[in-house]
Amino acid sequence: MFVETSLGGFFTEATHRETIEEYAKEGWRLVQVLPTNYNGHGKPTHYEVIFERLVQTS
Repeated sequence: MFVETSLGGFFTEATHRETIEEYAKEGWRLVQVLPTNYNGHGKPTHYEVIFERLVQTS
């Protein structure tokens, strides 16, 4: 599962903790966080949070 999130900035609030907690409640496990967009100074502004969980087959 790939989910976009923000770690906050001068004008924005961080949403990464809420995102991780929300998906953890549904059984997803955090795998990695990757920066996806950068500002003019090379600082990441948006991130993709990658989750995984076992697929149940019957």
